[in-house]
Amino acid sequence: MDFTEDLTAIDIVTFITDELQQSYRSCDAKDKAKVFEDFLERWDANDNSIVKVKSLQFEFESDLDWFNVSRPLTFSGLRGKIVLLDFFTYCCINCMHVLPELRALEERFPVEAGLVVVGVHSPKFENERTAANILSAAQRYGIKHPIVNDSKSALWRALSIRCWPSLFVLSPDGYPMLLLMGEGHGQFLHDFVGAALSYFGRQNKIENISLPLQLSTDLHPASNLRFPAKIARLLDRYAIADAGNNRVLIVSDLGVVEHKIGGLEAGFVDGNLMSARFNNPQGVTFLDEDTVIVADTDNHALRQISLQKGIVETLAGTGQQGNERTGGKLGQLQPISSPWDVAVFRARDMDMSFHVDELNVPEKTIVLIAMAGTHQIWGYFPEGIIWWKFKKFEPRCCVSLIGNGLEENRNNSYPQNAAFAQPSGLAMSKDFLFIADSESSSIRKASLVDGKVMPVVGGDRNPQNLFAFGDEDGKLYNAKLQHPLGVAYNHIDHKVYVADTYNHKIKVIDTETNIISTLVIRNQDNSVLTFREPSGLCIDASGKNLLVADTNNHSIYTIDLSTNTARRFLLDFNQLSSTSETDAPPRGSNLQLMKRIPLLQHHSSSIQFAIKLSPDLKYTTDAPQKWKITRISPALEIKQSNGILTDGKCTLQIKHLKNIESRKNDVLAIEFSLSLCDAQSCLIKRFAISVDSENPSDNMSLDPLNTEVGIYVNHSNISL
Repeated sequence: MDFTEDLTAIDIVTFITDELQQSYRSCDAKDKAKVFEDFLERWDANDNSIVKVKSLQFEFESDLDWFNVSRPLTFSGLRGKIVLLDFFTYCCINCMHVLPELRALEERFPVEAGLVVVGVHSPKFENERTAANILSAAQRYGIKHPIVNDSKSALWRALSIRCWPSLFVLSPDGYPMLLLMGEGHGQFLHDFVGAALSYFGRQNKIENISLPLQLSTDLHPASNLRFPAKIARLLDRYAIADAGNNRVLIVSDLGVVEHKIGGLEAGFVDGNLMSARFNNPQGVTFLDEDTVIVADTDNHALRQISLQKGIVETLAGTGQQGNERTGGKLGQLQPISSPWDVAVFRARDMDMSFHVDELNVPEKTIVLIAMAGTHQIWGYFPEGIIWWKFKKFEPRCCVSLIGNGLEENRNNSYPQNAAFAQPSGLAMSKDFLFIADSESSSIRKASLVDGKVMPVVGGDRNPQNLFAFGDEDGKLYNAKLQHPLGVAYNHIDHKVYVADTYNHKIKVIDTETNIISTLVIRNQDNSVLTFREPSGLCIDASGKNLLVADTNNHSIYTIDLSTNTARRFLLDFNQLSSTSETDAPPRGSNLQLMKRIPLLQHHSSSIQFAIKLSPDLKYTTDAPQKWKITRISPALEIKQSNGILTDGKCTLQIKHLKNIESRKNDVLAIEFSLSLCDAQSCLIKRFAISVDSENPSDNMSLDPLNTEVGIYVNHSNISL
């Protein structure tokens, strides 16, 4: 590497990271180990190109708030570990997308094996500097690794970090080795960390010791709700996205809980109301009196609850994060990314066919989706329709409608030239969709006649300025909000109510003047009600009351709009006719299968998983049949951790690593996701197989183990 004298230490790290990733992507799987080995050897050699990097000095500031540890950590105390610093801010959807990748990395390489992940919270918004709000976010997103509240971004500046998320990897000697920006580095990190632990382990530089980990808990006990998100209403019935409990509640206007669907542990399971599972569902809306549409956010899926039929099914999404900006595939074949809210619009079909009564042409349904992960508004078409500019949308297709996918606050007469910044809340008026565009701190609206996008309040005239936030009432751009997540349209007074989330306030917009003002809401004793990051709003049937999901207080309030007084909307769970299956740990049955294979008794093993379908089932044409390793012992090494089945089969090549102890006999878990069809419909089958092994013996076999695991799948059961 030339001219390093002209570069800063961080620029050098950025350069060598890019260089390594290019080599990694361009070589075959068998050569990746050599690429990593050559890279890691540079840190022991007298490589002049990285002298500046090795001389870089930095440390956590003292007196910072720490979470999930019993005492603050120091970089000197982390010597002997591969350290991964995750620079994140909890409002950022891209930062949320990194969390599952980090979780998988931590499960594969626990602290005792030599990897430590530390979240360095570097705030964008003022509200994100507060320790209590970070703790709520850590609980909401299930973050269990250490987090430091770098409220003044001191470490961010010291290391010249430029964007969220950024992943900074240190060697056991504390030298910066990698700087990865953005999301999508999961597989690369998995391979690199495995190679680094092996390399430095051979040099006896890895300390296989634990850390003072201690999960932080809120001192205020949660109610029956946990981080409630959006609320929807039809007639006298409400649907509540109880996001922190991974469930949806169906509630009467008196607070009587009629159904609770999902809950306890997160999952992605279709089926009856008792066994279905969700993962952090944020958005809900009624399609009709007995049908609820759910934005199942962390499953990256659009789900449907049919109360009359008693089933939950997936309408769109694969369960894995997508990155498409156009879409158009049917149903479960279309991957989507972090849907955050949903709304229903109905329009006449523009098929130009003759109708005897042109005034009574039936309307067709369109489910609108705030696709936070791609910064767009998407649509799902249950019936199919000919709509804007006479474009035909096939039944069950899921497609981008508004926004080009760039993260901007760009208004435009043409829907595909407009841009959003993490749209997170939707509300329908007659022909306008109001949008809480959280990262631009603005409320905007889109015409559903032609797709034109217009400003309402907040944000900035410069579409690339996503830092125009504050707390000011006023008109259009003079008004300032801070990361609003919820909107509700009142069909009685034609006003839009806003959950100005990071300002902890409820505000109201006069839609004729585009002027927003703050509501001063009081308790029954006339004291001012204090919200904590409210994120969901809903108008009752009369238009006189507003329901507010006070998310971080785990509560719902009813606000009398004539007096601005509040009372708790209390839920009554006692009227449920039977105990839900989700009140108890989920039964494994056909979702979790067990197989004993003596992997720890052999130096190497080859396992072939072979799936056989019943005669009435077949694989969906063009749909990938996926598998992935979800858990593996540090004592085992596998060449490929995910892939596509070929003729219903996949083969794992596993190596037993010397000198690494397996603390558990439950050494491996593999998850399958099958897209199947019968004569009438398509469905997804998901199941996992846990592999148990005996403890290793002193006389480990040098002969490779070759075995096959047969799996039989029919409509109602999965068995070995």
